[in-house]
Amino acid sequence: MFNLAVFNWSGGKDSTLALHYTLLAGKYKIHCLLTTVNEFYNRVAMHGVRESLLMQQAEMLQLPLHIVRLPEMPDMETYEEVINTHFTTLKSKNVISSIYGDIFLEDLKLYREEQMAKLGMEAVFPLWKRDSRELITEFISLGYKTIVVCAKDGLQDFCGRVIDQSFLADLPADVDPCGENGEFHTFVFDGPIFKKPIAFKLGELVHKNLSASSISGEVIGYWYIDLIPLT
Repeated sequence: MFNLAVFNWSGGKDSTLALHYTLLAGKYKIHCLLTTVNEFYNRVAMHGVRESLLMQQAEMLQLPLHIVRLPEMPDMETYEEVINTHFTTLKSKNVISSIYGDIFLEDLKLYREEQMAKLGMEAVFPLWKRDSRELITEFISLGYKTIVVCAKDGLQDFCGRVIDQSFLADLPADVDPCGENGEFHTFVFDGPIFKKPIAFKLGELVHKNLSASSISGEVIGYWYIDLIPLT
């Protein structure tokens, strides 16, 4: 018997690989993908990807999409109130597990576990404590394709680059290969679990000062490359 689960989907490489392993294991039935979206810009929170491309991802993955709309820089109280409302609704539909793509940030894992426990749900981490270089190498070898859509100040030259072995070789030594410390974020546009590739072209590169997360409240400068859908 399957556990009914919500999959916390950012659209990036870690989410994709975590979903890959989840589907392969066959323990969970995915009720829906859940993504937080900036309600003013209609873009994926932190990643800055257009909602239309997010919807194409869900279509290519052949999974329902549940969008949580948030203000641009919500405080913790607002964030938790909105998120908990959505998870309470999912729990009422017998969704008992919440799956995440986190790799090694202990405080974030603990926060997610505590929030889910309050709702009587379990938090699941398919990638937890895996070596990040091994993960990204496996991601590439499996045939997934992802592009950097935003990066911290100082790493803007990586925006718009597809992650491959050349990309990894060019990364500074102090940058995690999966960007797990928030150094960069990605958009996955093709791979084994996609029905077909997603077509887009590169748009404008812009700079914004944004909160690194609703949890920490830390404000960091990020560069964003716009992806413009071609279909």
